[in-house]
Amino acid sequence: MATHITEILRYPIKGLNAESLNSTTLVPGAGIPNDRRFAMVPSSSRFDRETPAWRNKNEFLMLMKDERLALLAATFDDATSILTIRRDGRQVAQGDVSTPMGRVLIEQFLAAFMPTGPRGNPKIVTAPETMFTDKETPFISFINLASVRDIERVARRPVDPLRFRGNIHLEAVEPWAETKWIGQACQLGGAVLRFAEPIGRCAATNVNPDTAERDMNIPLVLNQGFSHTCTGVYAEVLEGGMITVNDELILR
Repeated sequence: MATHITEILRYPIKGLNAESLNSTTLVPGAGIPNDRRFAMVPSSSRFDRETPAWRNKNEFLMLMKDERLALLAATFDDATSILTIRRDGRQVAQGDVSTPMGRVLIEQFLAAFMPTGPRGNPKIVTAPETMFTDKETPFISFINLASVRDIERVARRPVDPLRFRGNIHLEAVEPWAETKWIGQACQLGGAVLRFAEPIGRCAATNVNPDTAERDMNIPLVLNQGFSHTCTGVYAEVLEGGMITVNDELILR
């Protein structure tokens, strides 16, 4: 079977779990639409809400420091700007984040959900044409499921691919084949992308996406088993078009 997409994922709020898509339309120089469109900033953050722009992940709530976020998943309705947060599949908060009241509804839930601490209650923020990803460049992240299974072999236990918070999961390719794609272009559905760089992994991958427990040390497993701490590759969109689950990836 040819290399193909098994899942398309986006993370409407940085730090929360993913929303699965059947298809999406890519445009040059951008990521998955509405991926990491929103972030949560504590009152101690230096993020400037008057002139919002990309900032380092340390300015936001994130899994590396706030593992409790893994208990929540977010979905976003592109047409209505309604953001919904769920826990265990049950809706716990919802609001139209294009309005101040809608953002307040989400923020009130987050204030009750997150432990009280010196950083203060989180606020929902966004910035024009900005993804709050770990890289300022708006990449799309690819995860080779065969590589994840190879990590399982070294770890001697199951490893959920969702630990790596990728946008596109691929199947039917050899383990770590993606590391040889850097600099190459590919056709994916109606879009053309170029693989840019490997994705280094931090302690966020230690958090179980189902239980929110820090139950593994993924960077250590990678270093001991493969002499690196990378999983997945970033790609940039060169030519826009629709991509759909089961689309074939063809290297150029």
